[in-house]
Amino acid sequence: MHSAKRPKRVTSWHLIGAQLGVFRRAACMTQVELARQLSVVEETIASIEQGRRALKLDLALKIDELLDTKKALQTAVEKVPQRERFPLFAQDLVEHEQEALTLLSYQNHVVPGLLQTEEYARAVFGCLYPPITQEQAEERVSARLDRQRLFERKPWPPMMNFLLEEVILHRPIGGHRVLREQNRHLRRCAELPYLGLQIIPTSREKHAGLNGPMVLLETPDHDQLAYIEGQRVSFLVDDPDEVSVLAQKYGMLRSQALTPEESLGLLDDLLGDS
Repeated sequence: MHSAKRPKRVTSWHLIGAQLGVFRRAACMTQVELARQLSVVEETIASIEQGRRALKLDLALKIDELLDTKKALQTAVEKVPQRERFPLFAQDLVEHEQEALTLLSYQNHVVPGLLQTEEYARAVFGCLYPPITQEQAEERVSARLDRQRLFERKPWPPMMNFLLEEVILHRPIGGHRVLREQNRHLRRCAELPYLGLQIIPTSREKHAGLNGPMVLLETPDHDQLAYIEGQRVSFLVDDPDEVSVLAQKYGMLRSQALTPEESLGLLDDLLGDS
């Protein structure tokens, strides 16, 4: 896979980390000494100063008090744009997603974030391994729900199509009640005039997307982008040749999926009358 090289992204966390380094050195403290006084490991301080780890608000409060920085770090953390509260690997996707003219998504294990209910999203983050803290999970749930403001965009959200593997409708992430409410939400989403939902039956003998999930985006400048994600890795692809291949895969997947009407029927059968 090839993608055009982009300059390294400088985020608010890089700037806050640099600021922390300045304050620490002004206090004549090493990273080891600061970490010891905060009861954290040295790597935590090093990662924050390098912008590889977000500075949590509770830790910012402790550092402000310890280094007498007049709430400088607390204020900086509170002013971080909502988009940058996502894990660093997902920020490119979120940025383009909010401006997209069209958005095409294929998922094979989980309901895509834009269509998740709050309870389902919380259960998804509860599945992460190694596990994250409850505070981190709540931050991610909040950020995920904030992404869904895309549906409120005026005059219209992007034109969207979602391809979901049938198994997603049966996997009881969070329990059967959470799954049922999630399926009901999918049924409601499928009625939106700008959104298409198609299910790929598990019984299909041909499948063009065995390599995993993908999202295809069209920007306001009509550039074509793709986002693919795997185990702890992700790529934003802007090479036209590579995006074209993924678009061809997506087109074939749509032909292998149930029609939107058939997909609604499948959801209705799952939900029943109760």
